[in-house]
Amino acid sequence: MSIHCLERYEVVGAADTVFAVAGEDVILPCSVKPLMSVVNMRVEWNRSDLRGSLVHLYDDHEDRNTDQIQSYRGRTKLIHQELQRGDASLKLASVQVSDEGRYKCFIQSKSWFDDTTVDVKVEALGTPPVITVDGFDDSGGLHLQCESEGWYPEPVLEWLDSKGVSLSSETTETHRETDRFSVKHTITVHERDSTYHCRVKLRHHMLEIRVGYRLNFYQFQFRFCLSIPILIDSKWLKHKKLSQTFRYQTYLFFVLSKLPEFCCV
Repeated sequence: MSIHCLERYEVVGAADTVFAVAGEDVILPCSVKPLMSVVNMRVEWNRSDLRGSLVHLYDDHEDRNTDQIQSYRGRTKLIHQELQRGDASLKLASVQVSDEGRYKCFIQSKSWFDDTTVDVKVEALGTPPVITVDGFDDSGGLHLQCESEGWYPEPVLEWLDSKGVSLSSETTETHRETDRFSVKHTITVHERDSTYHCRVKLRHHMLEIRVGYRLNFYQFQFRFCLSIPILIDSKWLKHKKLSQTFRYQTYLFFVLSKLPEFCCV
């Protein structure tokens, strides 16, 4: 068998799309089959969706990133010890939304070359949703507004009742600033003792707030006042590697009492 045949290999990457979280690190897989050292080979990572722009280059036993895309400077790394085992995976630090795209891993020996592509999707978690009271309507219904910002891509915001049934939002707003989205939805509730959930979701992440609504009326000489103490208990719940759920509960106690100095007719 000739040396040419012995050096034949296949470059393999990720079987599925790689999901990354903005601000965290991610590994873009790339290796050769059958396993062999690629220390003496050329390993080139490019953004194929950006006309082959250079992300990282290893050649002649060194990293050579003079022509690297500016936004990747100082954020890419090949583990040189792993090159001996045929692993040319790229570590990308402090992921940015702009890193989303299609990457090509190209490996070339003296007599053979092959490449593979890795699709990267980026998710940016926004702020925990906030519920505010937006007044009452003529029938006594309470307007509850939920909003959250700083997401990518555009998230889904939904209201649910205590049984987990989705509620229709009366008003919805979505705004995009640079590469992040903010969402705001409003509902009107009439239950005097119930729980409502506001949930913001992406593909692999979800933030949720639960509000307990209890309304008691005390009427004194037709004068009323509204006080709203808020209690919050929060915690993070991690499910899968890229799945996180954030839940916290808020109890709104609406108490109408006789406090002339704060009241209105």
